[in-house]
Amino acid sequence: MDSRVTDPQALLERIRASGKELQGERVEKAYAIAENLYRNEMHWSGVPVLTHVLEVLETLLPFEPDEDAVIATLLHHVLALKGMTFGELEDRFGTRVRSLIGGVHLLGYVTVHDRRHSIDDLRLILLTVSDDVRTVLIALCDRCALLRHVADLPRPVGKKLSQDVLQLFAPVASRLGIYALKRELEERAFPMVYPGEAERIQDQLSRVMEEKGKFLEQSAAFVRGYLAENAIDTTVDARQKQLYSIFSKMRSRSVTHVGDVYDLFALRVIVSSEAECYQALGLLHRLGRPIANRFKDYIAFPKPNGYQSLHTTLAQIPHVPEGVFVEVQIRTAAMHREAQYGVAAHWSYKEKGSRTAHALAQAQLQRLLSSQQSVEQGTGKDVLVDHIFILTPRGDIVELPEGATPLDFAFQVHTDLGLAFRAARVNGTIVPLNYALQNGDVVEIMKRKIPEPSSQWLQLLKTASSKSKLKRYLYAQQRPQLIGRGRELLNAELLRFHLPVLDTDLSVLKLYDGEKLSKERREDMLMKIGQGAEKVATALTHFDALQGKLIHDLPGRVVRSSRRETVVGIEGNVPMPVRYAKCCEPQEWPHGDIAGVIGRTGAVMVHRGECKMFKNASKGRRVKIWWK
Repeated sequence: MDSRVTDPQALLERIRASGKELQGERVEKAYAIAENLYRNEMHWSGVPVLTHVLEVLETLLPFEPDEDAVIATLLHHVLALKGMTFGELEDRFGTRVRSLIGGVHLLGYVTVHDRRHSIDDLRLILLTVSDDVRTVLIALCDRCALLRHVADLPRPVGKKLSQDVLQLFAPVASRLGIYALKRELEERAFPMVYPGEAERIQDQLSRVMEEKGKFLEQSAAFVRGYLAENAIDTTVDARQKQLYSIFSKMRSRSVTHVGDVYDLFALRVIVSSEAECYQALGLLHRLGRPIANRFKDYIAFPKPNGYQSLHTTLAQIPHVPEGVFVEVQIRTAAMHREAQYGVAAHWSYKEKGSRTAHALAQAQLQRLLSSQQSVEQGTGKDVLVDHIFILTPRGDIVELPEGATPLDFAFQVHTDLGLAFRAARVNGTIVPLNYALQNGDVVEIMKRKIPEPSSQWLQLLKTASSKSKLKRYLYAQQRPQLIGRGRELLNAELLRFHLPVLDTDLSVLKLYDGEKLSKERREDMLMKIGQGAEKVATALTHFDALQGKLIHDLPGRVVRSSRRETVVGIEGNVPMPVRYAKCCEPQEWPHGDIAGVIGRTGAVMVHRGECKMFKNASKGRRVKIWWK
């Protein structure tokens, strides 16, 4: 770690040297809090937490971070250590710092501590969990700082960290166009994940350099002078392709030797204007022999992440050995900055219109997200769009389905909190019950002293587990009333058959189709009857104690018989057609006393004995009937 950032004054001087305006008191206050909270705390990587956050900040400084980003970097471990709450962060440093720290904390949890998602899903989470590019940038700098100590970690831990970098963090840096971090991440992680391949490629590269000699710097100097002679003032840098880039290209093209990689060596030409880019290209094509199909115009057609340059591959450049190809990248200083810092280049410019620059960065980030999601959806893969991550005031993380409400959050944290729900604050503001939570929201639940949940909440809850918890509570609260209602209904049916009503122990219900029921299960049966979930008539036929007794008063009755098995006897044994009245449906079981009325068509209309319609019928048309 650079010793220049080990105290707050040195830190302020470093930031001011980059041209950033800031309030020194805020940064000093943040540093003092960090120093106090991190005292004696060790990071899982084996270094003190304070050392780690300062190393992250050192990695971030070339991006010219603003004041809020500096403070968020210093304090991005306070939530994990339970040193401060979101409310305290907002009170001391404002909403933007609170939001940045929450986003970094959330990304750390999802990508490191909670690895239930696929790498594809995690890449999308890393890009979409926050709409502020600074959040992702701090997370990427955090990985870089960790990798500087990867050799000191246990081998399995270091390898796992490096695998995550190659599969997750470096691709995200590339997608955002932040190649400065992408290169460092890949360079440090590659030897840990593929030690054999890294050693083999390095050996091959060393043999190539021994054979060809150190020609690249001489060639760069010649190109610089050649362009200057043609009135183009330029900077020319020589570079050798990184080991991981060589490995990826060899694997994708199924080649086994580095000599088969075209762009093993490169020159970067930086000029003053876009017009000079094309002038330099023409001059260089006269200086060396361009290779067919190796020219790309990323100035006219930028990459989705904003990258712009002219790429061409040349042979026979002066000082370059025979048979060696050199890739040449031509760009302006602004294009070079964009290539190094990607979407972060906009807000890090030394300009007064920082809000405008920040808006540009956000707009570009949103374009990248839209194009990324459309590409992944086009592959037919499942994309993680149905889950969101919500934070408690103390920084704990709750995963919920998309569209979840504060009620879902409360029940997910704890059943008692959900049942006692009174209101919710999201990011410090009271929201309605049906508010749809968003990634990274900080939710605070206000509760009642005595729970008063409503059955209407069932319409607002999105998670099955939350609905189940609420239903169980509501049923438990209503259980005594429902059991009482079920007892009344069942007793009424027993009285209809002239049978004794239920006793205290519900003895009649003890055996159900031969199975012995506990007292609680007998009450459950009454509860179902009281709810209407179980019909009394159906339940009665299953209790062993009632078998035979229910049909004793109904000669000829077979339990659960159909209508065609039921016969009505008529006074005087006169054969007459029989119809059942729709008003009381006497044919429906259980059967009771019945009475008949002779209709105008000569058919006997069968009514239940207590039917009001029968009692209103003319006495002269009544006839005595019975079940037989």
